[in-house]
Amino acid sequence: QVQLVESGGGLVQPGGSLRLSCAASGKIFSIYAMGWYRQAPGKQRELVTTITSGGSTNYADSVKGRFTISRDNAKNTVYLQMNSLKPEDTAVYYCNARIQSDLFKGLVDYWGQGTQVTVSS
Repeated sequence: QVQLVESGGGLVQPGGSLRLSCAASGKIFSIYAMGWYRQAPGKQRELVTTITSGGSTNYADSVKGRFTISRDNAKNTVYLQMNSLKPEDTAVYYCNARIQSDLFKGLVDYWGQGTQVTVSS
């Protein structure tokens, strides 16, 4: 079984910064990609950013230049540095990882429990 545990959410003023972390644990053979999604009240879950095991990244247009994703493959951990936060960044942020649990199985998507990020004065 695989678990993703997130941390780092909270309340921040507009223009402030937060750093989210997500650690994967359990039966893991390899992790292909990790990333972050978010869901605001009344809206669908949307992609924020992803990073592959090789370090290739992808960002939503709304966060380019403000958010940075990074990854520590040795710790099976992904980070999201969020700067210049705006009220419209308020959402529950979910960690996602595409994991192969052993050599003979395919890739499976796993999700964290979500962490609340609130940007408000």
